[in-house]
Amino acid sequence: EMRKALVSLPPDARGPAAFARAREICEEDIKTCAAIGENGAKLIAEIARKKNGAPVEILTHCNAGWIACVDWGTALACIYKAHDAGVPLHVLADETRPRLQGALTAWELGQHGVPHTLITDNAGGALMRQGEVDLCIVGAERVATNGDAANKIGTYLKALAAHDNDVPFYVALPGTTIDWALDDGAKIPIEERGEAEVLKVHGRASDGGIAEVAIAPADTRALNPAFDVTPARLITGLITERGVAPAGRAGLARLYPEHG
Repeated sequence: EMRKALVSLPPDARGPAAFARAREICEEDIKTCAAIGENGAKLIAEIARKKNGAPVEILTHCNAGWIACVDWGTALACIYKAHDAGVPLHVLADETRPRLQGALTAWELGQHGVPHTLITDNAGGALMRQGEVDLCIVGAERVATNGDAANKIGTYLKALAAHDNDVPFYVALPGTTIDWALDDGAKIPIEERGEAEVLKVHGRASDGGIAEVAIAPADTRALNPAFDVTPARLITGLITERGVAPAGRAGLARLYPEHG
């Protein structure tokens, strides 16, 4: 987008033009994420009507809120919009190791006044089996045209657990996250991050400072894939700014006919 806006301009005009386009992109993102939220909030409200006033229990993985986007986010936009509409709900936020983005989600939810609980990554499946999760909503880094969705590592395991326990599993995303050049999620490249993120943790010490702590023997190696791919067959639906559709080519073609 920036290249299109700037390539034909003389160098001294590119700075102001870049800021102008950035502002436009920002406003577009706000509108897009707000629309995603409205569409997802309808799904949450439908479940709430069946619970006779009990809060809807929503599990999410990684951070897909206004830290990642502008003002609303994607998966969290659905939660914020439902909460603001008065729908009783409670969020179970996975810690999302090793970068602990779930703690960012917990912070965001707290800032918005949304009831929430931080849980370990391995707790979600057990909670689903115990009937303590009504639906899962996650974001996505990239979605292939067959509906496969890449998200933070651990998402695939949550989708498997949701499928086994008949818990709806939704992926919230803007149309810009769909890679129309990829026909299969297996072709999505997965970033391998550094070992230190797994072997050490950072946190606030009792004196208020930030400390780094080793949690494994010095000679231990680690693998650290940053993302995994959830196949479309495990996804109940894709929540987009244009509506909700089944994960797959037909559903995406209905929402985005310009891409066929």
